[in-house]
Amino acid sequence: MVQSGKVEINGINIRESIIGDGAPALLVHGWGASIELLAPLVNRLSRLGYRCYSFDLPGFGESDEPPEPFTIFDYAAFCLAYLDHHQLGAVNYFGHSLGGRIGLILGSDHSDRIGALALSNSAGIKTEAPLGARLRLRAYQSARQSLVRIGAKSASESLREKYRRRFGSDDYRNASPIMRQTLIKVINADLLEYAKRVAVPTILLWGDKDEDTPLWMGHKLENTIPDAALIVHAGAGHYAYLDFPDKTASIIDALYRSN
Repeated sequence: MVQSGKVEINGINIRESIIGDGAPALLVHGWGASIELLAPLVNRLSRLGYRCYSFDLPGFGESDEPPEPFTIFDYAAFCLAYLDHHQLGAVNYFGHSLGGRIGLILGSDHSDRIGALALSNSAGIKTEAPLGARLRLRAYQSARQSLVRIGAKSASESLREKYRRRFGSDDYRNASPIMRQTLIKVINADLLEYAKRVAVPTILLWGDKDEDTPLWMGHKLENTIPDAALIVHAGAGHYAYLDFPDKTASIIDALYRSN
């Protein structure tokens, strides 16, 4: 079975893909990505006997942006609404990076909807910026507040734009106003307390060359999630599941079949 197209969830039009027959599995992409980057894994899992559901998260791919900035908890709730739309009870779950953040929430607060978790290069651990960056941010915020207080709104906005262009990440610079605020809300959520409460079997897949979510984060999550195992793909980067798609599919298949 192959089904693709647009569907409306909670008033937001999204693009979805449903491939295969068998036990349902929901696959969720990372920040700035779309269902195209999930396709190599979706195709392999569908051939192994899974009905794979994937969709462009609001604000990504061909899906509409959310009407207002989303938090990571809004994204988790949206995934549950998507499952409800398709009348799915419990599903197995795969999430990459941002999708991993969502998985930590679903596996802890909504474990009745998740059979097992497979998280690749998962985000969710908040890190403190270097001292120099923190001091620079404080100075910038103080300058903007001073400009606002004296009524220099134009100068304040000009300073904001210069700071964004020089110090903002590529994800931030390339995002729309709504998605910039969404990014801020998402990355400022520390999900370690949720990781402690994950109540389903979990496999963590990582690349030892990952510079976006370094390997130490994988070890941290392995030691925090009650029933978790970390598998490291040597030589892989932030998209470890794409660097080793066959191996990843086999590992995920073994996890899903054992639960």
